[in-house]
Amino acid sequence: MFYKKENGWKGVVEAEKKNIFEFSEGYKKFLDIGKTEREFVSRGVELAEFFGFKNAANFKELKTGDKVYYNNRGKNLVLAIIGKKNITEGINYVVSHIDSPRLDLKQNPLYEEMELSYMRTHYYGGIKKYHWATLPLAMHGIVVLENGKKVEIVIGEKESDPVFNIPDLLPHLWGKTQAERKAPEVLMGEELQIIVGTIPATIENKEIKDLVKYTVMKKLNEDYGIVEEDFISAELQLVPAGKSRDVGLDRSIVGAYGQDDRICGYTSLKAILDLKDIPEKTAVCFLADKEETGSNGSTGLQSDYIEYFTSDMISKNNEKYSDLDLRQCLWNSKAMSSDVNVAADPIFKSVHEMQNAAELNYGIVVTKYTGSRGKSGTNDADAEYVAEIRTLLNRENIRWQTGMLGKVDEGGGGTVAMFLAQKGIRTIDVGPALLSMHAPFELASKFDIYETYKAYKAFYNL
Repeated sequence: MFYKKENGWKGVVEAEKKNIFEFSEGYKKFLDIGKTEREFVSRGVELAEFFGFKNAANFKELKTGDKVYYNNRGKNLVLAIIGKKNITEGINYVVSHIDSPRLDLKQNPLYEEMELSYMRTHYYGGIKKYHWATLPLAMHGIVVLENGKKVEIVIGEKESDPVFNIPDLLPHLWGKTQAERKAPEVLMGEELQIIVGTIPATIENKEIKDLVKYTVMKKLNEDYGIVEEDFISAELQLVPAGKSRDVGLDRSIVGAYGQDDRICGYTSLKAILDLKDIPEKTAVCFLADKEETGSNGSTGLQSDYIEYFTSDMISKNNEKYSDLDLRQCLWNSKAMSSDVNVAADPIFKSVHEMQNAAELNYGIVVTKYTGSRGKSGTNDADAEYVAEIRTLLNRENIRWQTGMLGKVDEGGGGTVAMFLAQKGIRTIDVGPALLSMHAPFELASKFDIYETYKAYKAFYNL
């Protein structure tokens, strides 16, 4: 594309390359300790407090320069720096989602058959189900006991930990079961089951028939105080075990689970933490949940939480508050819906219209509209706002490109942009491109990661 010719690694000097690589090391470490939305929020709060942000609930009044955060049920995190202008003049929001495709344990997951004990799962978000077979998986999450005690669980991340696995058929025997299935059905949802034990208990009790299952529950009870009924009030997720890695001989790519969309979550979080000057307008980093399943629920973007924390800031910043103040604030606000786009893969060029496709190593992707086919389910940013963002990126010497999510009739996808726009906030999608999106191991350019961080930092100061 016409503006790509001067971009990419070719224009990077050695000092900047060092900054890019160092930034990616911090990013990889954060991905490793934040593999679920709860973990991401928990670590985000720790980082925010280290950088001087304080819980907004402890403020009766907010003034220019105050740094506050809001934590919604452990699954949303909002960081705000109160700007010089009155909040009703608008906020600069950068909104990312921190949930990722995964496998959740069902509420009644555990059973035994043929002296093998399994747990049943329910996939979350859009996945290729066959990707998840034969991988080492880790279990992350919480269990809330009947007495209200919350137990945190992480099994499979330490070298000494066991991992979990979904077995698959050997190619010698798959001819009449899997070979004739279409790709989405090579593994069915009910076949995504993890092995959790094979050793039967040696107790003499005629009432206990499933002795391997008994061994598994005994171990969970000894280690975590869990009984079988506690699975009903648990949120346990199966995610790929292991750490983020550099990919390629030149180490130019980050390979990791959950980069959609924690790549934007981390860069937007780091950008607001690194702001040195008080912004003209109030800057907000909003880390949301449930995007992969439609942004529903009290922690998704379709909830009223953005109105809740925004009105709280306005009421603590103004002596008098009315509902009109909130409406004016939202209508005067601007947002970057910070979500990933797809990077064109030369192996599968046929699904892209290359003149309007994003590529690795050419910076952040500006996406005027997402949606599918006839722009269904999209925020189509107005030309005036696109021009404003384009001018900002050029002025700040940030490398950028445009891109669409495949050919018009190929498929498509959505982001949280339309839920922000329907509240009157001028919104556009801006984020890096990925290869292998929604796979257990996604690929992102270190160059693009750093440009994304720079873009969000510039936007907070818009």
